[in-house]
Amino acid sequence: MAAEWQGKSRGTVLGYKIFVFFMKHVGIGAAYFILYFVATYFCFFSRKSTKSIYYYLRHRLNYSTAKSILGVFKSYFVFGQTILDKIAISSNLNDRYTYESDGVHFINETLKEKKGGILISAHVGNFEISEYFFGALEENASISLLTTDIEHTAIKEYLDSVRKKSNINLILIKDDLSHIFEVNAALARNEIVCITGDRYFEGSKFLTENLLGEDAKFPAGPFMLASRLNVPVLFVYVMKETNKHYHLYARRSEAKHRDAQALLKEYTESLSWMLKKYPLQWFNYFDFWDTFKK
Repeated sequence: MAAEWQGKSRGTVLGYKIFVFFMKHVGIGAAYFILYFVATYFCFFSRKSTKSIYYYLRHRLNYSTAKSILGVFKSYFVFGQTILDKIAISSNLNDRYTYESDGVHFINETLKEKKGGILISAHVGNFEISEYFFGALEENASISLLTTDIEHTAIKEYLDSVRKKSNINLILIKDDLSHIFEVNAALARNEIVCITGDRYFEGSKFLTENLLGEDAKFPAGPFMLASRLNVPVLFVYVMKETNKHYHLYARRSEAKHRDAQALLKEYTESLSWMLKKYPLQWFNYFDFWDTFKK
């Protein structure tokens, strides 16, 4: 893991195959057990990401040294659980889990306005299982996810072979900005467009805002786009509460039209609240605050 986010996560196809085998033939609990060894490995052999998550716990959440060290292990462990849960839920094992919602009425109200809506999330919790929640909405909802789609191709192909096809449409971010036309078309069809707003790529446009007491860079694109489209904007997170229970949170932005900075400020405030409630579910394992450069 480099100092900046590089657009892909670590892992191998073999590793995923082992976990899927244990989930299907032994049980999810057995797959969770393997994570103790995986989390320990990453603590010692993924130094940059370990250093980054330690900084977050020790200096942004003000944990003690001992609590921060233990928290690094727990963070890796919970992250592994969310990956396994995502695979299990998308492989017809969703009945093994329970779910609850807080603020889902904001999404229903957005759909009733017939203008579409933008959902901004982050790399916290397990937003990728949000499709399960959207299927229970009062209004029929079609979902599009704005993505770079530069995860490991081999892993993606393997996971696609073991899980059912997703109903979420992918809109790929392109250099020629043609994805903006696809976003507009989706909104015109009263669809929900989902964006993550917490990973800035070196060299791209950014906005700066305070998160947990320290300024950080955020990608300008999601906030400029959402603030200019004159459609409802919501902050949505899906957080893991126990081994097999998830909680969706949705809040509607009150930022004025074409005020990207105000929208970002609301976003960081909502994200800070979520991280204080679920501190181990911050899954940005890189130098988020540019601390090590300084």
